[in-house]
Amino acid sequence: MQILGQIIFILLFIFSIGFFARNVKKLIRNIKLGRPVNRFDQPGKRWAYMARVALGQSKMVVRPVAGIMHILVYVGFILINIEVLEIIIDGFTGGHRSFAPYLGSFYSFLIGFFEILAFLVLVGVIVFWFRRNVNKIKRFWAREMKGWPFKDGNIILYFEMVLMLAILVMNATDHQLQIMGEPGYAHESGIAGWFPVSDLIRPLFEGMSASGLIILERFAWWFHIIGILFFLNYLYYSKHLHIFLAFPNTYFAKMDPMGELDNLEAVTKEVDLMMDPNADPFAEPEGGEEESEPEKFGASDVMDLNWVQLLNAYTCTECGRCTSVCPANRTGKLLSPRKIMMDTRDRLEEVGKIIDEKGSFESDGKQLLDDYILREELWACTSCNACVEACPIGIDPLSIIIDMRRYLVMEESGAPQELNVMMNNIENNSAPWPYSQQDRLNWVEED
Repeated sequence: MQILGQIIFILLFIFSIGFFARNVKKLIRNIKLGRPVNRFDQPGKRWAYMARVALGQSKMVVRPVAGIMHILVYVGFILINIEVLEIIIDGFTGGHRSFAPYLGSFYSFLIGFFEILAFLVLVGVIVFWFRRNVNKIKRFWAREMKGWPFKDGNIILYFEMVLMLAILVMNATDHQLQIMGEPGYAHESGIAGWFPVSDLIRPLFEGMSASGLIILERFAWWFHIIGILFFLNYLYYSKHLHIFLAFPNTYFAKMDPMGELDNLEAVTKEVDLMMDPNADPFAEPEGGEEESEPEKFGASDVMDLNWVQLLNAYTCTECGRCTSVCPANRTGKLLSPRKIMMDTRDRLEEVGKIIDEKGSFESDGKQLLDDYILREELWACTSCNACVEACPIGIDPLSIIIDMRRYLVMEESGAPQELNVMMNNIENNSAPWPYSQQDRLNWVEED
């Protein structure tokens, strides 16, 4: 029976890791659909930013209650899963608490420490559940959070609750079996582990038979490890993908001053060509006729964005901090920076499915602009960078908005009338106002 359990565990583990690797490969492929951009400069500054924001959670604690709870849940969940290493070894070898003989008293400290963390994670998750479902904080109930995004947020919370409870039940029944001296659970050095939290529920199991305790302990053990492996593969389909992507996302974040916009390479090439007195305007483009199609100005679909913007889309936690500080959204405009990121990710996933089915991308008659993100949303943005500043992991919705605006203006001449008037005035009068240069100081004249 034990050998059968080991075989099942090994097969389950290999399948789970293989499925996870398949999704990681797909994720990398989709991100690489974006245009190239150099984000490998200033490595020292980037490492420091990643350590401060992704590891140190510096932007989370701006809102103390949510920030502290998030740190407890994040750090606790990560550290507790160090115990998963022991569970995996036990699963492969058929052993029981394989680290105990080697770590001695330190092992007991670790188990106790993990239990305290599990309790704190449980408390934090319950607080988050109440904030989302009872207090109904506005940013969790926005229009873009209907359906799957809202369900996903709760599913993750339920997952974490039951995984923490499974650890405590497993430890409580295990401790009781050790006390009873049950073969396979007893250790020569005495009780393996310190159980400060699970001991509070252990009296519930004191009247059970050894066989009943073993069944319950094994059920909790299998439930925990299967839950962890399922959770690992669920991440790809969840907003909690940021558990992995927050670190590269903050490392590759924009390091330039926040208000500085990048120059479009396609525009720069055109300007250089016009300014070059030796350039032949009728010359065939490099690469021959196959590459004669001019470069697109701005972005209308996900392939026109750069790979960091696509990484941003996958990393979005859907927390809504960006939308909650957006002045356009707060005044009733259609724009939601969170929705911009969610729409970009959804479109990218749709493109990825087409590639999966057909081997390469074939137009499906849809694009990010209009089919996902409306023009009204784009033009509602004030370009204030409040969303970028608020994001706890360095996501930049504004860069996507700017690139799509550039497409509308330079490819479709689709700017709003007010903006067209301003640009015409700048072209004709060197100022955004409808006055000639000779008349611009008339306002100082007294009646």
